[in-house]
Amino acid sequence: MRLRLPYARRSHAAALAVLLLLVVACLLVNPASSPRRPAESAPSRTAVTPRPERHQSPRPVIVPRAAWRAETVTTAPAARYAPTVKAAVIHHTSTPNGYDCASVPRLLRGLYAGHAFGRHWDDIGYNFLVDACGIIYEGRAGGVDRAVVGAHTKGFNEGTVGIAAIGTFTEGVRVPEPMLNAIARLVAWKLDPAGPDPRGTVPLVSTNDESRFPKGTQARLPVVGGHTDGYPTRCPGDALYARLPDVAARVARLQHR
Repeated sequence: MRLRLPYARRSHAAALAVLLLLVVACLLVNPASSPRRPAESAPSRTAVTPRPERHQSPRPVIVPRAAWRAETVTTAPAARYAPTVKAAVIHHTSTPNGYDCASVPRLLRGLYAGHAFGRHWDDIGYNFLVDACGIIYEGRAGGVDRAVVGAHTKGFNEGTVGIAAIGTFTEGVRVPEPMLNAIARLVAWKLDPAGPDPRGTVPLVSTNDESRFPKGTQARLPVVGGHTDGYPTRCPGDALYARLPDVAARVARLQHR
């Protein structure tokens, strides 16, 4: 049996059907009238600047000044600091070899007296000293974890760390392996983590005409170099100087380069 809708309901349904057809036809004829996502609502993209790769090995064990009873010059000025450590300058102390490592604190007090009072530097010039047993000592005051400006190389104290190997390492002298390893660990920690490869060179500006480069001259010096690279001297001795490329390679390995 077939149901019949009342006439009024059939007319209403027909009208709705016609209206729906008109809307669809309008959209097909004018697609621009369909809703669109506003352009300004599109997600914005911010340029991301990649961070420089950082290379730094862990801090080695360092014997503090208090442990070797460093004197303090009461008139000493406050420590000065550089923005960062760009290079390491390796020295030797020109003191006798064959020492007992237990005697090193007394030796350091003698070096301190020679620098602070004998040369009127107000403190020991080196930032760190390393003995034949591979023990690292804090030298100049100011904080081992900061870029303290030392008094170890005329013209290039700013932005360098001065590390002295305790002993005399002229040609033919054997440089102890523990000493070389300790120097490498110290340099790998102290160099600017975002700085250049330790096996390369770095630009440094001379601040003293007595250096190998006139004051104001930009020089390219080894990142791991000897005192003689920036100043006319035989320090750190031919034997130790010949091992510096090897030290630089060790630093690079420690920094995972």
